[in-house]
Amino acid sequence: MRAPTVRRAIAYARERTHTVFVALNKLSQEWLDRRAFCVLGGLGLAGLILGCRDTPAAEAIGAAGAAGATGGAAAGAAAKEVTIVEVSDTGVRGSTVKVPKVVKTDAEWRQQLSPLAFSVTRKADTEIAGTGSLLKVHEPGIFRCICCDTALFDAATKFESGTGWPSFWQPIAKENVIEIRDSTFGMDRTAVSCRRCDAHLGHVFDDGPKPTGLRYCMNSVAMRFAKRA
Repeated sequence: MRAPTVRRAIAYARERTHTVFVALNKLSQEWLDRRAFCVLGGLGLAGLILGCRDTPAAEAIGAAGAAGATGGAAAGAAAKEVTIVEVSDTGVRGSTVKVPKVVKTDAEWRQQLSPLAFSVTRKADTEIAGTGSLLKVHEPGIFRCICCDTALFDAATKFESGTGWPSFWQPIAKENVIEIRDSTFGMDRTAVSCRRCDAHLGHVFDDGPKPTGLRYCMNSVAMRFAKRA
């Protein structure tokens, strides 16, 4: 077995292990959430009883705090800009531009995304191998971020990795993605995110084909495919 194939098999095993760990983590979190709900529910009832004597003041303080937090978040989002490369659906590379960073609340993302897309892009979950709708897509076109529509990959760089996830040997523009070290679940990997909205896309490994030797292992639900006319 060739070295790249061995590395790919190891990476595949790690990704499947990661999927299992994520599932177990979600189950444990749901259990904790139920316990927390019971505890907080009791505290909330007590607070309601005790707070009835000073409800107007409490509401005023809460409203002021919420307004301040919302205003601060909005100001921060407006001031933040990122640099990306514009790419048309025909694959033509455009200008390098500064654009406002896309920042939304979890509630807003949930309204925009499917439950699985939200779990993957906003909570760094992983779709089950072999289930992605874009796994077998090899037509000419551009893969864009499902959250903010930033161009991520050209179909010309897609290849069959045998891992069960869409794989590419390079992003359409390095400026459009962020790569950071990911040591969750005891594994040392490099996570890949969209630069404009921080959507988790997948991971990159060093067992890909030439000319880069890289394999960008992405989640289908983190992207949409724009077919080239």
